[in-house]
Amino acid sequence: MTNKVSVFILAYNSEDRIERAVKSVLWADEVVVVDSFSKDRTAEIAEELGAKVAQVKFEGFGKLRLAGIEHTSHDWIFSLDSDEECTPEAEKEIREIINSENPAEAYHTPRRNFFMGQPVRFSGWYPDYRQPQLFQRGKMTYPAEELVHEGYRLDGRLGYMKYDIFQEPFMTISEIINKCNRYTSLGAEELSKKGRSGGVVIGMVHGVAHFVQIYFFKLGIFDGGPGLMISICKGLGSFLKYAKLGEINRKSAAMG
Repeated sequence: MTNKVSVFILAYNSEDRIERAVKSVLWADEVVVVDSFSKDRTAEIAEELGAKVAQVKFEGFGKLRLAGIEHTSHDWIFSLDSDEECTPEAEKEIREIINSENPAEAYHTPRRNFFMGQPVRFSGWYPDYRQPQLFQRGKMTYPAEELVHEGYRLDGRLGYMKYDIFQEPFMTISEIINKCNRYTSLGAEELSKKGRSGGVVIGMVHGVAHFVQIYFFKLGIFDGGPGLMISICKGLGSFLKYAKLGEINRKSAAMG
């Protein structure tokens, strides 16, 4: 008996990339796009390709991924973001894993990132694991309270896939700046709930440290222009997150 796999894809205003993501997993037994009421043709394109679409209000990425589990039906689940693409090699490996005799309960999937027209070899972007992307239903969950860079809780063994999927997180420099602004606001809000301190000086320390870490210690210098851009944006993101946190804390103190 061949085991079945569901795929859920998180998307928002992704009409320029959702087709590539969905087409890359049409081999699966079920494809669900978890859309947060996009204002473009994301949902329409996904439905035209044969995917189901579940509209879920954005209240943090943890809740979105939980919704992905809720709206799928098979025992194995593979999660994808709209800027990711499953490769034929990864597809074959997934099929082999889910039909093997004693698979782990969840698997990390290596991601090969592309930025500014070229693959990124260093800069902390390879193999660039996020939460395990292939897992058995009921064995892994996500913390609902986490707004961004959500973690996971696993009941069982963790394995590692061999073959890459592809990711193109930013198609333009403007996009990386816009995403940085959005994610730093969410990150600041999350840190505020944890009672952390922020401000411009703290942000500067974190920003410089993050730039040095990516550009030198994670060898971003060898990725040329993309490596420098990634390092700058990572440093800027750290700075903005703590600067925005300081702003949140000042407003909270003023309100008593």
